[in-house]
Amino acid sequence: MRHMTRAVVPAAAAILVLLAACSAQESAPYAEPPTAADSAGFQPEYDAQEQPLSTFAIDIDTASYSYARRQILDGRFVDPHTVRPEEFINAFRRDYRQPPDDGFSITVDGARVPEGHAGAGMYHLMRVGLQTRDMDDIARPDAALTFVIDVSGSMAEPGRLDLVQDALHYLIDQLRPTDSVAIVAYSDKARVVREMTPASNRSALHAAVEDLAPKSSTNLEAGLVLGYRVARDGFVEGATNRVILLSDGLANVGNTDAAPILEQIREEARKQITLLGVGVGSEYGDALMERLADEGDGFVTYVSEVEQARRLFVDRLPATLTVRALDAKVQVSFDPSTVDSYRLVGYDNRVLSEEDFRDDRVDGGEVGPGHSVTALYVVRLHEGTTAGPVAEVRVRWLDPTTREPSETGSAITVSELDVPFDTASPRLRVAYAAGFFAEVLRDSPYGRDVRLADLAAIAQAASDELEDGAVAELADLIRRAQRFIAGDPELD
Repeated sequence: MRHMTRAVVPAAAAILVLLAACSAQESAPYAEPPTAADSAGFQPEYDAQEQPLSTFAIDIDTASYSYARRQILDGRFVDPHTVRPEEFINAFRRDYRQPPDDGFSITVDGARVPEGHAGAGMYHLMRVGLQTRDMDDIARPDAALTFVIDVSGSMAEPGRLDLVQDALHYLIDQLRPTDSVAIVAYSDKARVVREMTPASNRSALHAAVEDLAPKSSTNLEAGLVLGYRVARDGFVEGATNRVILLSDGLANVGNTDAAPILEQIREEARKQITLLGVGVGSEYGDALMERLADEGDGFVTYVSEVEQARRLFVDRLPATLTVRALDAKVQVSFDPSTVDSYRLVGYDNRVLSEEDFRDDRVDGGEVGPGHSVTALYVVRLHEGTTAGPVAEVRVRWLDPTTREPSETGSAITVSELDVPFDTASPRLRVAYAAGFFAEVLRDSPYGRDVRLADLAAIAQAASDELEDGAVAELADLIRRAQRFIAGDPELD
């Protein structure tokens, strides 16, 4: 498993990588793999003596897992470019304790890797869990929401615009009368469908949503720029002001790259207008949507079913209408006296330099009430180590109102890490199964350290213990992936 330099996997070898990750009798993935992935970088395993600090920006996105789920259920090859292990890990519920205030609680635990993992006996898992305090609907500030809705021709596919409309109708009926909503639609051009309107005027908002219809090309740039202008013009002091982009992310008119679009909206983002991206569609522009959300001080998710979209807007959206922490970052300091090497699973595009941790000019992640964030490390201890400190974890964030920084920390020892995998927290076992499932799907060299059959069994056992339907579905998805890779797409 030891890879001390950043690994690169050529696209031409993508099928061979998947085969090596699974087993000799498994032959081919779902369909021809995408050819765009000429190379992909993965987090390397670091020597703790040479580089004891691991620093990254928090990420609460979950779109990668949801989109992979859609592709697997559709019987399609999962594009490795769209797979981010941290989003697989963070797609599942956690049971971390809540902090008493507006900061974070930190949970650090671990276990030995399971017996089926390559190098079992040498490696341990270390889970870093962060949790913010919940907020009930009564306590949250009013919300001023600007929906920027893709009505291009590609949104005519079932499960795109129709799904968005259903979810918006559902949300409008759930909002408080003191909330407000604006609607912008875009195809080849952008237009204001409804200026900022009190949610008490539900009939007007329902009518505006119902009138949306797919048209021609996709000028996402025009839609987002106009959406931010409408949000700025309708800015409500003291409220949560957010732009919500609903799109398949397949821009083909105007600027289609994130950088020039971000340049135009960056000033608005600094003015406390944050972005939530909601992706839809069987073909989905994952990279563009993720970068827009990351650099628009927000997050991105993906939905493919009506109930899933309704849960997002009614259950998860309220948790994003208040911000607990801005520019949140994590720094883990590994003790070289006990730790030989370590590797962070995922967070490839969220890695920061050690100096960035306390540089409050450097962007981190935005976290709302009741959110949990998990990072999973694979750690190798020095041979014969039985006691001593393993790591100290620090999290730093800015108060969303005062912009004053705060920090808190926790630590873990060898005895807390040296736990049999089967007796470890079931939620930790889920994190392992989800994270390494992602490693297999994205053609990572670390995916070769596991077998899909073992991951499915781990997820199923955790599901039985937790009685969690989402974890049971993870086990099913892993089995489906295993069957497809083995060349047998017929599933019971």
